[in-house]
Amino acid sequence: MVYFGKVLNRPCRPDAMNTTIIAQMIVSGALMGQIYALIAYGFQLTYATSKSINFGQGELVMVSAFFSLNLIHWGFPYPLVVVGGLLFGALLGLMVERAGVRLALEQKGEGWILLTIILGLFAFSAAENIWGRDDRPFPTPIPSTPLSLGGISVTPLELSVTLGVVVIMGWIEGFKRQTLLGKAFDALSADRDAAGLMGISATRTIMLSYALSGMVAAMAGLLISPITTVGPTMASALILKAFSVAVVAGLDSGFGVVITGLALGAIESLTSFYLGSGWREAPGLLLLILALAVRPTGLFGKTVIRKV
Repeated sequence: MVYFGKVLNRPCRPDAMNTTIIAQMIVSGALMGQIYALIAYGFQLTYATSKSINFGQGELVMVSAFFSLNLIHWGFPYPLVVVGGLLFGALLGLMVERAGVRLALEQKGEGWILLTIILGLFAFSAAENIWGRDDRPFPTPIPSTPLSLGGISVTPLELSVTLGVVVIMGWIEGFKRQTLLGKAFDALSADRDAAGLMGISATRTIMLSYALSGMVAAMAGLLISPITTVGPTMASALILKAFSVAVVAGLDSGFGVVITGLALGAIESLTSFYLGSGWREAPGLLLLILALAVRPTGLFGKTVIRKV
């Protein structure tokens, strides 16, 4: 009997095989859900400091992936490709903050919503003109040969997603908790006026948050590109699911986006298996609608009490 590309020498009971298939679907979906969580984490970084998010975050994922692919074609070793891609993502984040967010925030308006969308559309058009519309494979030294862990197939490439997410999120959380510059995030989020009186520059802190958000987007592109491909539309579906994760978890809960991302990925995989691939997008949309209708602050968000 052939199962997931492997030959089983002993017969399997139908119920045991169904359990293995379900476990496989859950694990595979949860691994993909980590990418949703990582992009959603980028939303949280900017929302914490400025109460704004980059609606062109998907284009940052895509453009950073294309740039990293260029570095590979230019002969750079893979570690330098990763570092170069992350730095390029940070630069893109700074450009979004300067061109699409800063002026709108200074005017205390919501113009950043439209401006970040416009910048995303511009990045999409630029990518099509520079790299073309065709999807391209992303070479990686990480092997893709499946490993069997308790009957569940997992590739080193998929495990690298977990490692990358843990490393980048752990590093940023450590930076925020252990450094004075990082603690400015929480101070600005709690009370911007009080933070200013304490000598914290809101402008520089917001710039830093957008740079880190761009770095997170670049990491997402580096992790997902070898599994899928690199193309102008590679992040179109990812960004909606990541936004759903951010809203459902709460835009101020880093731990919550991880749990929600894993859960959404697993639910999507099971939905696709039982109902068909055409229903794969439904769970994220339903969760987003329910969160907005029932708990706008998110499952892990804190209810804010405002004095009138």
